[in-house]
Amino acid sequence: MIGVLVSGTGTNLQALLDAELPVAAVASNRADAAALTRAGDLPHASFELADYPSRADRDAAMAEWLSGHDVELVVLAGYMHLLTAAFLDRFPNSVVNVHPSLLPRFPGAHAVEEQLAAGVSESGATVHLVDEGVDSGPVLAQERIAVLPGDTPESLHERIQAIEHRLLPRVVEELCAR
Repeated sequence: MIGVLVSGTGTNLQALLDAELPVAAVASNRADAAALTRAGDLPHASFELADYPSRADRDAAMAEWLSGHDVELVVLAGYMHLLTAAFLDRFPNSVVNVHPSLLPRFPGAHAVEEQLAAGVSESGATVHLVDEGVDSGPVLAQERIAVLPGDTPESLHERIQAIEHRLLPRVVEELCAR
């Protein structure tokens, strides 16, 4: 069973749901995340950092909640917080993320803008295992696209998201089949 962590609108969550993958629960670090509405009738909850004494305490509570919903694989679908060992140790080698660059280049929250500023000729999406670093876990799959003349952060990100919406469900389905 899959648990999905979200922070924003949830378009990658929607891609997983559209692929009819066995999503069991959705958790967010933001109570106002639109993705929680996308979760519909699925169990969903928010774990705001301000409600816990530390990030590790919050991550442990979130991991416990997901475990209570029989989650075995965790997918970060636009989740914008780093996870601590308190979370990762509960799901060893079973937390995946999708990122809008060809890792290991351009990790972090501003990858699209940084790629354009660097003048790269190609970009893409990466699905990788999550470790305690910033987008530093082993790469599971990547897909490339050309950066077009006149691309803006919005236009490039829109094309990268189209890749993410194909690539993430495919990789997650492969992981579920193991």
